[in-house]
Amino acid sequence: MREYEPEELERGRLLFAGQTEFRMGAARLSQLPPEYPVEVAFAGRSNVGKSSLLNALTGRKDIARTSNTPGRTRELNYFELADGAVALVDMPGYGYARATKTLVKAWQSIIMGYLQGRPNLRRVFVLIDSRHGIKPIDLETLDQLDEAAVSYQIVLTKADKIKQAERDAVLAATARAIAKRPAAFPDTIITSSAKGWGMPELRAEIAGMQG
Repeated sequence: MREYEPEELERGRLLFAGQTEFRMGAARLSQLPPEYPVEVAFAGRSNVGKSSLLNALTGRKDIARTSNTPGRTRELNYFELADGAVALVDMPGYGYARATKTLVKAWQSIIMGYLQGRPNLRRVFVLIDSRHGIKPIDLETLDQLDEAAVSYQIVLTKADKIKQAERDAVLAATARAIAKRPAAFPDTIITSSAKGWGMPELRAEIAGMQG
């Protein structure tokens, strides 16, 4: 993970210092709101800790619901901050949702339509459990993002649950896995929602997309 300048971290802090509000959930492309100046999306397996990360990122306990039942997110959920200057988009989790193949195919169609149809979607943060690293089901999502030509960045979650040597190893393995992927952002952010690790850096990344 790269070193961030104090000015970058402060800009990120200020961006997230105000209220973050739930705007809407879209189950169909026709329900998507007008484009925001900056949109960033969050994707990951259904038990990767996406809701916990969004809560930690925004400093709220309830901005994104956490659940013991993986795969609850069925919509593209929009959260806005900075008076609508930036939107955070919580994408449906993949991998463990109890759903029919027909429904899964419909979700995939919606997600691809979203990825290809939002010019202001600056980046997708793909969350990977640091205890397990990139799995075949994650590679399917990375392939989809490469196909859609949407910039994405790996965010490793639950880093407090492994030792430093394991963190170093998963960072190195992640770097190797994405090295030749055309849409992959080269830097990986390692986080812990429980400890707050990586949140200032993630905020700085998002703030930097405002130009």
